[in-house]
Amino acid sequence: MQPRSYLKLSVAVALATIAMKTAAWWFTGSVSLASDALESLVNLAGAVFALAMVTLAAQPPDADHPFGHHKAEYFSGGFEGLLILGAAVGIAWAAVQRLLAPQALTELGLGLGLALVSSALNGGLAWGMLKAAREHRSMALEADARHLYTDVLTSVGVVVGLLAVHVTGWLWLDGAVALVMAANIGREGVKLVRAAVDGLMDRALEPELRDQIASTLAEFAHPTIRFDHVHTRRAGSRRYVDLHMHMPAGWTLGRAAALRTSVEQALMAAVPGLRASIQLLPTDVEAHFNDTKDPL
Repeated sequence: MQPRSYLKLSVAVALATIAMKTAAWWFTGSVSLASDALESLVNLAGAVFALAMVTLAAQPPDADHPFGHHKAEYFSGGFEGLLILGAAVGIAWAAVQRLLAPQALTELGLGLGLALVSSALNGGLAWGMLKAAREHRSMALEADARHLYTDVLTSVGVVVGLLAVHVTGWLWLDGAVALVMAANIGREGVKLVRAAVDGLMDRALEPELRDQIASTLAEFAHPTIRFDHVHTRRAGSRRYVDLHMHMPAGWTLGRAAALRTSVEQALMAAVPGLRASIQLLPTDVEAHFNDTKDPL
């Protein structure tokens, strides 16, 4: 299933879980369940924005964006991260108020049942979305999936906490659990914002992919052929590598171009989704770009 289909399903599941968690809060009066419902609202907003960004990222290059729109997905991750941080602050505030003024809970059985059903929905969807995110290398899909996983963990924590309230009679546990939830949600929000910023700043490819590129180039290395100024970057689902290939000045253009084509094909076969750009230079010519080393 394509990322857009998953995100449409995420919107539908978010609406369903909002209804169930709001009902659970209404029946029980638990601030923990109210906080859980608030996070589901964030899920909905994040899924809608992610759907918009994935749609934009899929648009072909145009005159104003000749390299495409792939980085739009990073805006989705950053936006969802900021939403999560906002929800964490709201949950923490409500938790502190409940700690200061504990209240009795009612209809716990029904409320917890609704919370568990909504968690099962989110958990199943998150598993499928994370798998698809890795397949399609979609930042927006991964951000939404990780947020859903956080929601599942939050709901499980709420259920455990409310069961503890029921067994011990300690009403303050309701607020304490909500406060722990706020910290966990906030941590996930920071991670998503950081990942989005890394993407927008043209972060290099993962170390294992850089190693794969280096080993592929090594297969073509020769006393008369060398590679330098190798740079990699990510842009949404796309991966890029730029490098210089030095060869004997006496080679014909056709021979040099044929070797470059072989190297490009080998690189793109080794790293799925890679776009390789290779500049040809004579062996005795250097081209410097004010860098002190050649990071992959």
